[in-house]
Amino acid sequence: MAGRVEGKVALVTGAARGQGRAHAVRLAAEGADVVVVDVCGQLPDVTYPSASEEDLDETVRQVEAQGRRAVSAVVDVRDLAGLKEAADRGVAEFGRLDVVVANAGICSPRPWDQVAPEVFANTLDVNVTGVWNTVMATAPHLASAGGGSIVLVSSAAGLKVQPFMVHYTTSKWAVRGMAKAFATELAKHSIRVNSLHPTGVATPMGEGDMQATLGAAMAGDPRLAPMFSNLLPVQVTQPEDVADVVLFLASDESRYVTAHEMAVDAGVSEF
Repeated sequence: MAGRVEGKVALVTGAARGQGRAHAVRLAAEGADVVVVDVCGQLPDVTYPSASEEDLDETVRQVEAQGRRAVSAVVDVRDLAGLKEAADRGVAEFGRLDVVVANAGICSPRPWDQVAPEVFANTLDVNVTGVWNTVMATAPHLASAGGGSIVLVSSAAGLKVQPFMVHYTTSKWAVRGMAKAFATELAKHSIRVNSLHPTGVATPMGEGDMQATLGAAMAGDPRLAPMFSNLLPVQVTQPEDVADVVLFLASDESRYVTAHEMAVDAGVSEF
């Protein structure tokens, strides 16, 4: 089946690389024009390198390689005015907005007693307020277009306890609740809102220094290590695995799916 989102326009945050890039390219491959947004600068408290403007340009190139158009914007999701400007520019360029993927987020694992107040605040500011800002900046455009789909990227940590990530887990449960709350009020505009819950994904955020940091934390309480085990015999999933489900939620195939927690977690939430 091709052209599953033909003629639609999508906006994706955190789109410079990793899951965000995979979502943008997958949607473009199925017919969508895409507004790609990323901060392209250093994120607070994280050990992994942040995306660059060159990374965002590469996402644009890959979208255009699918025969679709792209508009890029360097915006921090904590900046509501900047997000509104990016959404407005996308609508001015493409004429409408149908799909929103609030993908941007940060993760900085550490034991509970090493989570400083500013680390907790920064995590919630990006992962919760940033998602709220994304919806607030875009939902009016979806309503004007007659409806659409909003996908809020949470985590398996939004379905279960994720050890050594009390701040991250808190933020991802909040995103899950936010999806249900927005779904309730936006339904009258034919806007569907769902949360997405991946397990570990092979991205710059999920590998390298962050894994080393997580391993050091687990050494302090190895009893909790099995909570990171997937039920299926895979260590990690790929961004494209998650993008396939984003495509489903963006398409009319899921036209009656809303206020739902969609797990793409290889069964990790069963542990």
